[in-house]
Amino acid sequence: MKATMKVEIWSDVMCPFCYIGKRYFEAALKQFTHQQELEVVWKSFQLDPTIPEVIEHKQNVYEYLAQSKGISVEQSVSMHERVREMAANAGLHYNFDKLVVANSFKIHRMIQYAKTHGLGDTAEEVFFEAYFINGKDLADTQTLISLGEQIGLTKAQVNEALTNDEFAYAVKQDIMEAQSLGISSVPFFVFDRKYGIAGAQPIESFIQTLNQSYEEWAKTNHIANLKVQNGPACSTDGHCE
Repeated sequence: MKATMKVEIWSDVMCPFCYIGKRYFEAALKQFTHQQELEVVWKSFQLDPTIPEVIEHKQNVYEYLAQSKGISVEQSVSMHERVREMAANAGLHYNFDKLVVANSFKIHRMIQYAKTHGLGDTAEEVFFEAYFINGKDLADTQTLISLGEQIGLTKAQVNEALTNDEFAYAVKQDIMEAQSLGISSVPFFVFDRKYGIAGAQPIESFIQTLNQSYEEWAKTNHIANLKVQNGPACSTDGHCE
């Protein structure tokens, strides 16, 4: 197997800065020449595990933040407006007016399952868009089934993700691992277990950290970065040109 450098991203679908951070990281990857030698692993994190999985009286995001932070609804709206502007600068159009507060544990279970099929990044993108842009209720099982299909999962696979304790355990393991690394906020990006970026930092920060961590990793793994001049040659598949 080809050696790869691991980039781990602790994230919660309910975190507005996590989606923004994802966009900044993706923009940095487009300018990183060794993208094929990276393994990006999404890790689970819950900002508020105390939110009930079944909520009788749905709260909008303004009321939820006001209550949890002990501030007025007006202050909450103002704070969200600043985040909306930041998201717009990253090319994302948040619709906070439609957001429905939900416990993210089920979503993390589905992401853990999706990762076993190489669909971790796809799952993150689908859930982020569903929550922050389309205002989907991620506590609703039928909604999760529909979003699972967008990810590439069948109804049976979504049910497996939501009922098999293996995936609940994987979520809890990620959260415990974050605690052991001293991670208390998200997004949090870890590069080769040597460097970390906390929060949705500028694209330049990601580029710098990618280059620095890769350079050190390449030396340790004896990766030769050859500057190649191409000419007539034959490949192992028998193709010659």
